[in-house]
Amino acid sequence: MRLFKAKHFFLFFFVQTLFVLSGFAQYKTYKLSEKGDTLNAIDKKDQKQGKWVNRVEELRGEPGYEEEGLFKNDKKEGIWRLYNLTGDLIGVENFKNGGKDGIQQYYTYLGDLYREESWRGYDPDAPYDTVPVYGAGNGEIVDYKIVKAEQYSVKHGEWKYFDPSTGRLIKSEKYFRGALEKPNAVPTTPVAATPDKTKKPEKTPEMLEWEKKNKGKKNALRDGRTGM
Repeated sequence: MRLFKAKHFFLFFFVQTLFVLSGFAQYKTYKLSEKGDTLNAIDKKDQKQGKWVNRVEELRGEPGYEEEGLFKNDKKEGIWRLYNLTGDLIGVENFKNGGKDGIQQYYTYLGDLYREESWRGYDPDAPYDTVPVYGAGNGEIVDYKIVKAEQYSVKHGEWKYFDPSTGRLIKSEKYFRGALEKPNAVPTTPVAATPDKTKKPEKTPEMLEWEKKNKGKKNALRDGRTGM
């Protein structure tokens, strides 16, 4: 009975080993974490795959950091977390097809939120995109045009800045596909032009002549004719 169980144990171990080795075989290079997880894998096509941990050392006064998240076919995908070199969480970013997409949040080393960004990433299922055309010098949208979509990531939506000590919102900005919207800017969707009711119509020469002749006459009425 013991011999039977031993054979089954070694058979199971052998199959598991083959399974693990076959998984590693698809990678050109990789690392193993302390827990045995596969990290920083590059496949046979030289594309980054799976969980990655990158470390950036301090350089020219800029603080170093570590980032961890997933790569899919050489592009960042999903949630990525940023840590300072002492291990404190300082940022949570969201990626789609390699570009920032959605809400990004950044924290002090004490864990207080101080900035929240909103980004718009490239959508491969939408081969064309509608983009605004801005007027020269006024920042207003004057037209829209359809262009072929390219891989990109732009500021889009509301950006918020907080006082980290109190959590109070101290500033906010709104972006529309990379452009900062002004408080009095034209709406981001085309609308029909409305007449300015405060603007007086321009008077014709006939109207001016009539007013000159009838100045001071309380009961003077115009009959609509242009002749005298």
